Amino acid sequence: MIYDTILLTIAVLPVILLMIYIYRQDKYEKEPIGLLAMVFFGGMLAIPLDFLVIYLIEAIIPPNDTVAYVAFLQAGVPEELSKFIILMLIIWWNKNFNEYMDGIVYATFLGLGFALVENIGYVFSEEVGGFGTAFMRALLSVPGHFLFAVVMGYFMSLAKFNPSKKVLYLFLSFGVAALAHGLFDWLLMVSSSINAYASGVILLAFIILDVVLWRMGIRYIRRHQQSSQFKDSNNNDDNHGSFNDTDDFDNGGVSEYRRIDWEAGRRG
Repeated sequence: MIYDTILLTIAVLPVILLMIYIYRQDKYEKEPIGLLAMVFFGGMLAIPLDFLVIYLIEAIIPPNDTVAYVAFLQAGVPEELSKFIILMLIIWWNKNFNEYMDGIVYATFLGLGFALVENIGYVFSEEVGGFGTAFMRALLSVPGHFLFAVVMGYFMSLAKFNPSKKVLYLFLSFGVAALAHGLFDWLLMVSSSINAYASGVILLAFIILDVVLWRMGIRYIRRHQQSSQFKDSNNNDDNHGSFNDTDDFDNGGVSEYRRIDWEAGRRG
């Protein structure tokens, strides 16, 4: 009983901590708790949809045991597509999706709902469960789902408030998240299935990817956080969420924010 309780705690704790973290990053207009709960449970519902997507993929591309097939076509693509579909259905037309940061907040809550169910399943699995799996997934898999969701939410917000590029950004919302997820899993799987020297090289590549994803995720959160249309009203400023050329972060995303169409969020 105590053993199971400790395992469950290790499985659940990283999900709770990451939800608290992203909720606190939504500084200027908090999202409704009820809607966040709905999105979180929507992530759980993405699990059966994931099974359906895998079934459809295998009907088109016969399954095999290669690491690439498992990492991309049984994990990265179906999982991120399932989350993308549920996220679109719940929040795309919702009136509370009214600023850039919202896409990241909702996507991460959904991704963490998915991660929670998956994590508990692995941790209590008779084949691979136990403390080793619990700790590894707490350090790698759950944060991985969080980072994939940040990427998905980042581009989904760009799609929402830049109608002229909606199709491009929606494709990137799913595509970049699926690619990152597949590559993440592929590197982990390959590193555990080859000789020690090559495994070390692959593991180094995985660490580099993980660092890049964290840097990208934090930068994306900061960009959308700083673009909030509610930021300046809270600070009694009249800039209405626009940036100055001297803003201290990567200017790569500035041009999009300067063309914010907040009415697009209401038009869908």
